[in-house]
Amino acid sequence: MEKIFDNTQVAFSLKSDTELDRAYFLFKMIDSQPLVRIGTAVTNFAIKANLPVEGLIRATVFDHFCGGVNENDCITVVDKMFTKGVSSVLDYSVEGKEEEEQFDAALEMTLKTIEFAKERLAIPFAVFKPTGFGRFELYEKLGEKQTLTPAEKAEWDRVVARFDHVCGEAHKKDVALLIDGEESWMQDAADDLVTEMMRKYNKEKAIVFNTLQMYRWDRLDYLKNLHEVAKKEGFFIGMKLVRGAYMEKENKRAEEKNYVSPICVSKEATDINYDAAVHYMLEHLEIMSIFAGTHNELSSYKLMEMMQEKGIAKNDNKIWFGQLYGMSDNISYNLAENGYNVAKYLPFGPVKDVMPYLIRRAEENTSVAGQTSRELSMIKAERKRRKGK
Repeated sequence: MEKIFDNTQVAFSLKSDTELDRAYFLFKMIDSQPLVRIGTAVTNFAIKANLPVEGLIRATVFDHFCGGVNENDCITVVDKMFTKGVSSVLDYSVEGKEEEEQFDAALEMTLKTIEFAKERLAIPFAVFKPTGFGRFELYEKLGEKQTLTPAEKAEWDRVVARFDHVCGEAHKKDVALLIDGEESWMQDAADDLVTEMMRKYNKEKAIVFNTLQMYRWDRLDYLKNLHEVAKKEGFFIGMKLVRGAYMEKENKRAEEKNYVSPICVSKEATDINYDAAVHYMLEHLEIMSIFAGTHNELSSYKLMEMMQEKGIAKNDNKIWFGQLYGMSDNISYNLAENGYNVAKYLPFGPVKDVMPYLIRRAEENTSVAGQTSRELSMIKAERKRRKGK
């Protein structure tokens, strides 16, 4: 397999010299754990104290990792990326809300993004988080098979109605819908609900996609069991595969509550698990559609090789590669340049409300070994290439 991810000219073709310099500065900052910790604390304080920092955040970290403050704001970025064949997934990245009105607002925003996707070839998917539509504790209680109070039962019925509304609209408008994965102790209830939506709306093809976080050692078995159910009941499976985003939290909770951690014992075990799930889905493409969300070059090459070996077309609509906006441009743009289906998650929302997402991104980048240094080395190589012209 030809190594394509080192082509920095393609990777950064949309970035001006100024934008490239900003990216270099940002990843240099993120590369330092103490700086990330201090920066996070200062930013949180400044926002809570209503200090005028939004302009600074917007001009630096926000504009690098986000598409805009609202869906219309994102269109310039969406259109620009699509000139290079890279699609977008508009991701309303407002986290940690707990009120019914906020859940209804998230529903309305998701419906808007479905409408956007229906009208634009450049936006092939919509997306939402389960906790965008209902309280975390409610999912947790259901997952632990606790009895809900009458008030909680009514509350859960509203969560189910939001899921059904949005999946129904996605089905009606023929827009694939990604449902993100979250912490393991709330995920069982979310999985059950998403499976219900697949039963209802995936009868002709995969419209509703669940997410498997493959740093969990039980997820491949979950996929295989779901496959048996889908074959028996006659529905299609859509699945986004990622490694996972809550590792430290997962391990800490398992230790505190004295149960076996759901997380694989090592990075290597996670990589093996991820690639095994990709392989399993490719073996059953007649019933499955895959969104391979990965910033890992090796896993991307493996998927490309498997597709080649099986004679699967690069642009087969059942296989998409996905990365986050502002990261791994060397993977996204080189895949698109070579004819594969690629979509970038494009977060958006009011600057203050998106800060928890941005802080999580910065912390993940510092904790994932090699991620930031890889970004920096690619940016350095492109700056050098441009200067040598």
